[in-house]
Amino acid sequence: MASAKMGGPSAPVMRRDPYEVLSVSKDSSDQEIKSAYRKLALKYHPDKNASNPEAAECFKEVAYSYSILSDPEKRRQYDTAGFEALESEGMDMEIDLANLGTVNTMFAALFSKLGVPIKTTISATVLEEALNGTITVRPLPLGTAVSEKVEKQCAHFFRVTINDQQAQAGIVVRVTSASQSKFKLLYFENEANGGYGLALQEDSEKTGKVTSTGMYFLHFQVYRMDSTMNALAMAKDPEAAFFKRLEGLHPCEISELKAGSHIFAVYGDNFFKTANYTIEALCVKSFEETTEKLKEIEAQILVKRNELHQFESEYRKALARFQEVTNRYSQEKQCVDELLKQRDSIQASFTNTKPASGSSSGKGSEDNKAESPAEDGSVDRKDKSSTKKKWFNLNVRGSDKKLG
Repeated sequence: MASAKMGGPSAPVMRRDPYEVLSVSKDSSDQEIKSAYRKLALKYHPDKNASNPEAAECFKEVAYSYSILSDPEKRRQYDTAGFEALESEGMDMEIDLANLGTVNTMFAALFSKLGVPIKTTISATVLEEALNGTITVRPLPLGTAVSEKVEKQCAHFFRVTINDQQAQAGIVVRVTSASQSKFKLLYFENEANGGYGLALQEDSEKTGKVTSTGMYFLHFQVYRMDSTMNALAMAKDPEAAFFKRLEGLHPCEISELKAGSHIFAVYGDNFFKTANYTIEALCVKSFEETTEKLKEIEAQILVKRNELHQFESEYRKALARFQEVTNRYSQEKQCVDELLKQRDSIQASFTNTKPASGSSSGKGSEDNKAESPAEDGSVDRKDKSSTKKKWFNLNVRGSDKKLG
């Protein structure tokens, strides 16, 4: 089971003191808290308690408690003000694919395909085999890339061996998938019994046309980005989600490796199929310029995160003022339009001319004029037929003269 820093589980309804849940004291070290969590997570893991709903609830409670105590900032907030200080953290649930069932797995796969980040647990079988030291480990020489396919909810383990000079320079382990497979990169620490306990986990993220992730042991603090927190912030307040974009940054717990052998694994996190991947381990001695650029960028991002905290307050005040001004603009525009409309209506009322009740055609007007009364009161009519007759007689008389 991954820690909440590696995917935060949701708070159970009845919340107990995280220290009590993990059976540790308030002055316990990070390593003591991690060891207590590992034992309880394996004890109550759903893979081992499929028919025990009480164990599933205990597993959630253990994971939630560890999500608080494993994060220095959350632990400080809880120690100061209790659970109330963590209400706005929006910690999300991890999903155990092995116990979802076919239908629920299909729904989870659909949401993941739509871009909703789905946090998944690591199979208890994988964790237990690593803890018991019964895993098969293959060597991964520095500077060598290995391409493989790993089955869903299974892991391939690799051993990276470094000397003092390489450890001092710094090490990077990266995994990529050209087929955009979903996977996890895991780092295990040596346990006293000869086995390996999970120490770090990084989920793959889509970057362009590939999915990738990496672990950077460079002697300075490197941060991981929790995309789930960004998605939750976007859903809660899309307009202000930008200001929460850097809140998903969490410091990686380990910033350097000592000389010796170190165990890494690629875990198949696809919902239905194998995960294609390429893994490589590099000594950054030949990447000094790139390493310095990363160090500068990490520092700039932290500064920017602090600046955004202050700018968010200014932005919200300005936004509220902008909304106030735009509302007034709409009101004033409506008022002016209405006043001008009333003004035009009033100005148009200054007249004695009344609109005609009806209209007549030109022909009708001429007929009326023709039949209008004369001065003596008689009707002046023109006899069209007599006019035609007179015209005919003239023609006839002209004809008679010719004949004569």
